[in-house]
Amino acid sequence: MREIKGIARETLEFILEVSKSTAPNEFAGLLRADDGIITEVIVLPGTESSEVSAVMRLYMLPMISVAGSVHSHPTPNVNPSSADLSLFLRTGKCHLIVGFPYNEGSWRCYDANGRRRGLPVLDIDFDQDIDVL
Repeated sequence: MREIKGIARETLEFILEVSKSTAPNEFAGLLRADDGIITEVIVLPGTESSEVSAVMRLYMLPMISVAGSVHSHPTPNVNPSSADLSLFLRTGKCHLIVGFPYNEGSWRCYDANGRRRGLPVLDIDFDQDIDVL
């Protein structure tokens, strides 16, 4: 897996908005990167969320690589729990936790071992052409 260099601003804005709209329930998804930049959020079928947790059915993940995970907390606490750390070890190198009030200052990024890491927010020009097969 390629090193993660940053996250697209539009992707982060999507994460913040979804986290806000699902509150007080938690939101959870997996992150995909293109050329080392996180550009996609995958929500797995069967994902369940409540005010205290979100459970992803990792066996529903198609045969694709993921850069990491993202989930929200309904409080300002964006520190990983022991369950979060267990998920981090199984789902890539870059993990986001978003907390209330779900704005650009209320999220953190962690590595697979739960150590805080930097993640630049990048202005990316997404290609508007969509190929349908």
